[in-house]
Amino acid sequence: MAFAIKTEIREPQAKAFTFAAQKTMYGGKLIVAGDVVFVFASENEGGNGLIARGIVTAAEAVPRKAGIARQTPRVGIAVRRVALARQPLGRDQLKRFKDWDDGRPETELNFKFYRQATNKIVGITDKTAAFLERFF
Repeated sequence: MAFAIKTEIREPQAKAFTFAAQKTMYGGKLIVAGDVVFVFASENEGGNGLIARGIVTAAEAVPRKAGIARQTPRVGIAVRRVALARQPLGRDQLKRFKDWDDGRPETELNFKFYRQATNKIVGITDKTAAFLERFF
């Protein structure tokens, strides 16, 4: 399984990234060292969408807080960048893909990242991972 993360990126050209206590959805909590992850710089923090493909070098679940009934699982990960995106892919390119049942990779990304605009780690299908590979 491949993953994607949308979060604040301060140094888009960095060779490695560390992301602490990231919210997870759509299977994102299953991320482990060795997994492929596509890194999106969150437009909410001034980013431009897809910037890199990397390999997870470390992943650690964040313990749940005592006394809170409903909590979104969080994970901290370290990522080694292996490629920089050659063309843009972000909210502007994905917002027209709104037919949630059409099975398109663009729609999956729009649904998982932008329907609920919070930053997060998500699991993605093999079809969507193959689609994202075309940007490198």
